[in-house]
Amino acid sequence: MQKANIDGKVWTFGKDIDTDLIIAARYLNTSVPEELAKHVMEDSDPEFVNKMRRGDVIVAGENFGCGSSREHAPIALKAAGVAAVIAPTFARIFYRNAFNMGLPIFELKESSEISEGDEISVDMNAGTITNKSTNKTYNFTPIPAFMQELIDAGGLMNFAQNEINAKEAK
Repeated sequence: MQKANIDGKVWTFGKDIDTDLIIAARYLNTSVPEELAKHVMEDSDPEFVNKMRRGDVIVAGENFGCGSSREHAPIALKAAGVAAVIAPTFARIFYRNAFNMGLPIFELKESSEISEGDEISVDMNAGTITNKSTNKTYNFTPIPAFMQELIDAGGLMNFAQNEINAKEAK
């Protein structure tokens, strides 16, 4: 298992960001990640995909990913280059879908203390998020080892394929 730090610029969104705000239903006629990425967060911030850079981080309010259980939401975020999402709470189905798709997410009750434009660093081993702009460090519960393996593999499907390949190689 190889855990890495995530370093990026923060983009903030409010609470109750549902899956339709992450990727609107009108774009669900495709499951091609690159196509979905063009429209991620479009109804919350029409310029988001043009402003953000690969490796940036979304920091949001509570209940991120509520609404329908579509897997397209974490797929679109990951394909757009969002390195992670930080929020006090996540909708349970989004939480699981994010790990299944290989998108790291972190529950941090103090997420509202992090501002848009801040530069942060997430240390997945230590379970810390450091706001480099304010020199404040926050603790979160580290991702369980199995969930980290899903992230490292790029999602559940890749993890399963790696397991199959390892067994066939024996």
